[in-house]
Amino acid sequence: MRIASIFAVVFFAACSGTESQGQTGPGAPVAQGGPNTSFEPAFVGQTRAPEHRSGVDIESQIIARGLDQPWALEFLPDGRVLVSEQSGALRLVTREGVISPPVAGVPSVDARGQGGLLDVALSPNFAADRLVFLSYSEPRGDNLSSTSVARGRLSTDATRLEDVRVIFQQDPPWRSRGHFGSRLEFDRAGHLYVTLGDRQQSEPRVLAQDLSTHIGKVVRIAVDGAAPADNPMIGRAGVRAEIWSYGHRNIQGADLQPDTGALWTIEHGPQGGDELNVVRAGLNYGWPVISYGEDYTGFPMGEGIAVRDGMEQPIYYWDPVIAPGGMHFYRGELFPWRGDLLISGLRVQSLVRLDLDGERVVGEERFALGLGRIRDVAESADGAIWVITDDADGKLVRLTPRR
Repeated sequence: MRIASIFAVVFFAACSGTESQGQTGPGAPVAQGGPNTSFEPAFVGQTRAPEHRSGVDIESQIIARGLDQPWALEFLPDGRVLVSEQSGALRLVTREGVISPPVAGVPSVDARGQGGLLDVALSPNFAADRLVFLSYSEPRGDNLSSTSVARGRLSTDATRLEDVRVIFQQDPPWRSRGHFGSRLEFDRAGHLYVTLGDRQQSEPRVLAQDLSTHIGKVVRIAVDGAAPADNPMIGRAGVRAEIWSYGHRNIQGADLQPDTGALWTIEHGPQGGDELNVVRAGLNYGWPVISYGEDYTGFPMGEGIAVRDGMEQPIYYWDPVIAPGGMHFYRGELFPWRGDLLISGLRVQSLVRLDLDGERVVGEERFALGLGRIRDVAESADGAIWVITDDADGKLVRLTPRR
C-alpha cells in the first residue's frame, strides 16, 4: 500500500480547514465537524470526498411501526418483507404494513448488548428450495456466545421455519455482548459470505490476526456450512478453511458490486476510522494493527499507525464516524443513482450515498430523513429504497423521489 503523498496531505488539510470554517462549495466535503485523529490519508480521496448533491428530494412513507429493534430486512419474491428483530423474532410485513406474529422455528438467541437475531437472507434458489438463512448471537453455555448461522425452510404459508439446523458457529465463543458482525451475502457461485466481529474486548481483538480462529474474519461457506474447495485458506495447517479475509473489526454491511461480483463491506471503526473495503480472497485488512481511528479512551490503537506493508488500505474511511449499518449498490431506475452505494447511518441518522468511479469514492451525499438511527437499507423490485430504524418503536419506511 502507498504511504501518504504530499498531495494527500494538502488535500486533507484543505478539507479539514474548510470544515472548521463551516464553508460549503464546489469541492467541499459534507459538513461533519473536525476529525478525531490527525492521520493523513494514504491517497487523495480516501476520506472527506467532495459533496456531490444529486438534486433528489426524498419522500418518506412509513409502512409499519412498532418493530422491536429491527436489524435487517429481506424481500420475498411476492413483495412482502422479512424483518429480523434483535429480541429474536422474525416477522413478515405486507406492503400495506400488516406485521405478522413471530415466525416459528427461529433458533434461541442471546439478545444482550449488541447481540440477538441479526441478518436474514434468502437462498439464491429460494423459489425452488424456500431456504432462509439467519445470523444471530448464539448462547454457547457458561455465559459464552458466538455469531452463528442457521438455515430453515420457510413453510408455504410463511408462518414457520422447518428443518432448521445450525450450519456455522464462530469459534472460539467469547464472554462478550458486542461486535458480532454480522451480514450474510451470497456470491455468484451460490456460496455464502458471513462477516464476523472481533467481539469488542481487547483480548479477543488481537485474534483478528490469528488464522486459527474465526474472530474478526469474513468467512465463505457452502449452503451446508462446508468450506468451498476454492477458498484461499484450504490446505493450510492450523488455519480455518472457512476464512476468506481477516483483520476486520465489526462488519455490519456487505453487498456484491453488480458489475464485477466483488464483495464490498463496510465496518465500524473505533473513535474514527469507519472503513469501506473491497474484500478479496486471503487478504489482511489490518485490524487491530492499523486503523484510522483511536481508542474510546483517546489513546492510540496499538502503535497508532494507519499503514503497514502487507495490510490492505480501505478505499474510503470516515472520521468522525457515521456508524454504518447495512449497505446496498443501487440497481434500479427510480432514483438517478444507478451504481451508487447507499449506506444506512446509525450515528449520523442519515442515508449516505457514495458516488463511485470504479473502486474510488469521488463524492458523498447525506440525507437526514428525520427517522432516527437507520439500521438497514434495501431495494424493492420497483426501485424504491426501504430502510428500517433501530429503536424499540422500529419503523419500516419506503423512500421514493419527491416529484
